[in-house]
Amino acid sequence: MTTYESATGRRPEEPDRHAEDEREALDRLSARRLRVALVLTMAMLVVYFTFILLIAFDKSLLGEMITDGLSLGILLGVIVVLATWVLTWIYVAWANRRYEPAARELRERAR
Repeated sequence: MTTYESATGRRPEEPDRHAEDEREALDRLSARRLRVALVLTMAMLVVYFTFILLIAFDKSLLGEMITDGLSLGILLGVIVVLATWVLTWIYVAWANRRYEPAARELRERAR
């Protein structure tokens, strides 16, 4: 029995199953975070480019007045800004509720 075997209880050529499990858990967590980020990014791109395409191809629609001093274009511009805030809030809430606790658990298990 080598010193390594007596210190770790396994042979050097044996894979570290615990490390593999931790790596798989980290990969799953990273993939989940990427999916959430991509969905929210796509939502923001749809909102933004819809607004930009309206500006480019239907200026008369955006120029229609909803009420005195408020055109549809101004209202939609405000909605684009609010959508940014809402999507950011959704990500932060998800990260605080799901991602951070899972990452903290992985860090604690790795110790």
